Amino acid sequence: MKQFIFSFFLLISPLYAQDILPLRERAALIDQIQKERIQKLLPQLMEEQEIDLWVMITREYNEDPVVKTLLPPTWLNARRRTILVFSKQESGVDAVAITRYNFGKNIRSIWNKDKEPDQWKALADYIVSQNPKKIGINTSEHYGIADGLAKTDHDGMMQALPIKFQKRIVSAETLAVRWIETRTPLEMTLFSQLVAITHTIIEEAFSSAVITPGATTTEDVVWWMREKVASLGLKTWFHPTVDVQRTGDSDLYAFDGKSKFDVILPGDLVHCDFGITYLTLNTDCQELAYVLKPEETQAPKFLREALVQGNAVQDALTDHFKKGKTGNATLKSALDSSKAAGLRPQIYSHPLGLYGHSAGTTFGMWDAQEGIPGSGEHPLYENTVYAIELNAKVFIPEWGKDVRIMLEEAGYFGPQGFRYVNGRQTDLILIGKKSQHLK
Repeated sequence: MKQFIFSFFLLISPLYAQDILPLRERAALIDQIQKERIQKLLPQLMEEQEIDLWVMITREYNEDPVVKTLLPPTWLNARRRTILVFSKQESGVDAVAITRYNFGKNIRSIWNKDKEPDQWKALADYIVSQNPKKIGINTSEHYGIADGLAKTDHDGMMQALPIKFQKRIVSAETLAVRWIETRTPLEMTLFSQLVAITHTIIEEAFSSAVITPGATTTEDVVWWMREKVASLGLKTWFHPTVDVQRTGDSDLYAFDGKSKFDVILPGDLVHCDFGITYLTLNTDCQELAYVLKPEETQAPKFLREALVQGNAVQDALTDHFKKGKTGNATLKSALDSSKAAGLRPQIYSHPLGLYGHSAGTTFGMWDAQEGIPGSGEHPLYENTVYAIELNAKVFIPEWGKDVRIMLEEAGYFGPQGFRYVNGRQTDLILIGKKSQHLK
């Protein structure tokens, strides 16, 4: 019976389906996004990083993570051995592929296998023709996303290149990170819609349409979210979690991957961690709801005040965002100011965009509050998006215990400073709230 109820609500909830593009229209828009990034963004980044030529080599089902961000919308994977080369020109970037096919609409193939059967020699010939001073390849110690060049492909390129060009090869780590982390104006327009869809799904999940207190489990809600996303033609980039904190138990929520309780009850503080993928971008959001008791019309004051402390930790972090400041330095400033204000913070915010746990400036991890080597030393750049992920530990006298106010929202840092992409939670979602027309 319960399964029928969940399936029924999936069918009668067309809430945002009209806002999601059909696959064919998505493909056209993704082509537009990639064209803007290749023609307008990439020349700026290559100039910034002083790399004249960027080589990416990948094979089917073993894609370089950067190549994945360039896959045409009609390519679900790379084909055979795919080689992409971006050469800086006075007029922009020459984007070519040493492949048997054009790499979608934005990167043309220049390899004629009938004239030159050796793909490696074709690559070497093109590199020599461009005579670059610095040749970037995707190798990195600190970023897996920027470390996509496999040893076999590295060796094949090196064996084909003349020695003087071998000596010009450098790591493209920072260029790869800048490519992954930087958002264009078109992407930011889409990001706002993407986060709005995410919020709407959470709001529906945390409602009486899905949750019957005393019957519905946290896992029921998790799988409702998965089914909802699938019914909309979208994907989740990680399996959602739903958990509760309540009075009468001594355990504080821990980052152990286990739900603290199974059945959702009146008086529970319910938390979710949820994100979706759409139009090449990803969201990552954590919000809180309160399950009203029969006599209640709002959440208890002590929980509302606890949420205020969570918002204060958010402010302590984002108020310290400054162009050029490292993630580790920002983390320290935020923790110091939070503690000085009497808060008990834990901050673990990360870049967000083409990947969920993306590349860029990292602000701590839940088990590394002193900072992160590598990604924590990356400076803050403009036109970047972050999952502002953190918690405030708050003692609740009425419950006789600490709770964690766990929050996560997409935030944008640009020339005008920081803003949330589509707002943030400042009020608890109420499960069991009566309709406005009922008294």
